[in-house]
Amino acid sequence: MGVLDEKPRRLGGGQNRCRHCGLSQDRVATLEQDWVLLEPDMHPLAHTVPAEHRWIELSDGRVTVYGVCPPDQFQRCRIEHRLACPAQPLPDLWPWLTALRGENARQVERDEPEPPPLPEQWPDAG
Repeated sequence: MGVLDEKPRRLGGGQNRCRHCGLSQDRVATLEQDWVLLEPDMHPLAHTVPAEHRWIELSDGRVTVYGVCPPDQFQRCRIEHRLACPAQPLPDLWPWLTALRGENARQVERDEPEPPPLPEQWPDAG
């Protein structure tokens, strides 16, 4: 086998329209010989995206989920369009936070807080 003098060919992808919202989404091949629909023109810092939602672009044009924690502080990634789609519900990215928010909502319903005291009733702080 000889050395190739040409650049490796990029896998054919392209753009599709989301069937939910009608916006463009990039169709990109994965390492697993599958396709993923990514948000176009968006490359957030990887450390701001949960590990299981970080898609890293490889030199041949494919992408793979990048679960390294913590990622390099300057690493960029891609996200699936479904996370940014205005017509789809946002998935539960942090289950413990969702549970905490639910518990806090129930606590607010149980405990009707008393209104704060009026300024003339505040103790002297002097």
